[in-house]
Amino acid sequence: MKYAVIDLETTGGKPADEAITEIAIYIFDGNDITDRFISLVNPERPIHWYVQKLTGINNRMLRRAPKFYEIAKRVIEMTQDAVIVAHNAAFDYRVLKKEFERLGYNFERPTLCTVKLSKEVFPKLDSYSLGKLCKTLHIPMADRHRASGDALATVELFKMILNKQRNLLDRIDTPGIKPVQKVRRDIIQAIDNLPDEKGIVYLYNKYDRLIGVYHTNNIKKKINRIYVIDNPKARDMQQQINRIEPEVLQGNLIKRIITWHYRFKENPVFSPCTKKNFKYKHKFSNDQMILIDKGHYTGEKSIIYIENQKVKGYGFFDLEWQNEDLDVIKKRLTPVTDHPYLHKIIQDYLDKYKLEKIIRFE
Repeated sequence: MKYAVIDLETTGGKPADEAITEIAIYIFDGNDITDRFISLVNPERPIHWYVQKLTGINNRMLRRAPKFYEIAKRVIEMTQDAVIVAHNAAFDYRVLKKEFERLGYNFERPTLCTVKLSKEVFPKLDSYSLGKLCKTLHIPMADRHRASGDALATVELFKMILNKQRNLLDRIDTPGIKPVQKVRRDIIQAIDNLPDEKGIVYLYNKYDRLIGVYHTNNIKKKINRIYVIDNPKARDMQQQINRIEPEVLQGNLIKRIITWHYRFKENPVFSPCTKKNFKYKHKFSNDQMILIDKGHYTGEKSIIYIENQKVKGYGFFDLEWQNEDLDVIKKRLTPVTDHPYLHKIIQDYLDKYKLEKIIRFE
């Protein structure tokens, strides 16, 4: 039997709002520890003052720690085909499930609670808190109220329980478990190297065919989410992905245009709609106009060119682009197929946000 002995430290607060600040997982085969994972976690929210005092973990310590989505794959891989063991397992399991729910993934594992087991194996003790149990049973304990120290103490407690009561199968709480697919090592490395920035990410299969394109506020988080979601569509995408190409962009409108353009190229009925569906505040009334916004980096601009009320193309230019002839600029654009939904993307954006500049040619 494979056991994943887990301990979590959290931000505290309301159960629905708390998040993980530290996690420790020790893989235990019933005799020895065979693997381990220990990490601080940036909860992206403040820690309750009492919890800071209890654990010694403060907000400053976690600023550069990985966020949960960055370690989610590791947690899934380590706990796969394992029984989760924790002291007060209901708490740790609930918090883990909540973290995965925020990523859109249904995390389900069988569990064993060493509090409940201790009450059966060591009856009539005054307290079944981890600290008191370790003191009563002479279990060495270091770093109390830190994930690694508490998890190691739980391993030693669990060893004692196993020695006294080896048949624990009827004590295991087993939810319906969904299979989690193996992820190629090179894909894991590629995901680890993705930027935590806004931009577009392109996904290709083994035939180098584009199978997905997304604009997102966080490229790494978006791809991590694809690999922790467990449904037929997500599993099919996971199997097909052979190459991941990120593109960091500063401008928001250009991301949406590029995303739509690539999706439309792959599936022309991607947006089956007509102009009569939409009412616009802004009209493409000029013969020619250029929409200017941020590009990939400071000093570069993104350009969307509209002619005769049709979107003709987009491109990226340095600061000297305005010195170039319009015909030269047009030749450097990536052409797009004009479509009512493309107009809707632009109009919706103009209704809510400001571009850096709009040039109109009369």
